[in-house]
Amino acid sequence: MTDNDLLQQNIRRTAGVHALRKIRAIVDEEKRNDAAAAQTLRWLLRYGWILLLIIAAFLARLIGVY
Repeated sequence: MTDNDLLQQNIRRTAGVHALRKIRAIVDEEKRNDAAAAQTLRWLLRYGWILLLIIAAFLARLIGVY
């Protein structure tokens, strides 16, 4: 191998490592977003029905049912 071949191989390796790091950052960000969405959904399932009951009671009071 010549020096030029070694240089090209190092450049390709460095570019590949850089690309893999960028991909890893994108995947990590998507995982964080998915975790946040799952946490929000869990919160809505846990406490959303209470909020709906409060809204239903308020609307019933407004229309005179309650």
